[in-house]
Amino acid sequence: MRRIEIEDAEIMRIAVQQEIQRSPDARYDHRLHGLLLLCGGMSCYGVAALLGHSVRTVEYWAKRFEENGFAGLEEIPRPGRPPALDAKGIHTINRHLRRNPRTFGYEQNLWDGKLLSHHLENKLGVHLGVRQCQRLFRELGFRRRKPRPVIAQADPELQRTYKKTASAGPTKRRGPLVRG
Repeated sequence: MRRIEIEDAEIMRIAVQQEIQRSPDARYDHRLHGLLLLCGGMSCYGVAALLGHSVRTVEYWAKRFEENGFAGLEEIPRPGRPPALDAKGIHTINRHLRRNPRTFGYEQNLWDGKLLSHHLENKLGVHLGVRQCQRLFRELGFRRRKPRPVIAQADPELQRTYKKTASAGPTKRRGPLVRG
């Protein structure tokens, strides 16, 4: 019988593993296949190498199966840190970000991560780091804007003294800069 070969086998292997990780049912079936191989006489090392997991993971599957049967292979809720903001808090922040920071008593004209972090701590009693606040901007559809430097609003005389090179007056353009 002719050997079947899959084109781009390594890429397909990664795609199949990602598909398994995407679905809780697929992960359960994957664990069942691992146990089937163990029952067939394969070692944990062989199963781990074949399925792309660590040996310890396969050992956990076997131990959980021995202790709890098929229920031991099902997805279990994993504890995690609860979110600092609920949907109502995010809605409130969205409303606040659509207003000028000066309306809340701040001296800045634009929101940034540092100011939002400070604002959340003082107004809502929620502590979020600067990076989390920057991520929140992006999730709420805001884009980063840089404030203009103060010199842009200064009088023309101050602007001239600030520039590195003084202008020699108006220059005339002498035609295209293309050499032929």
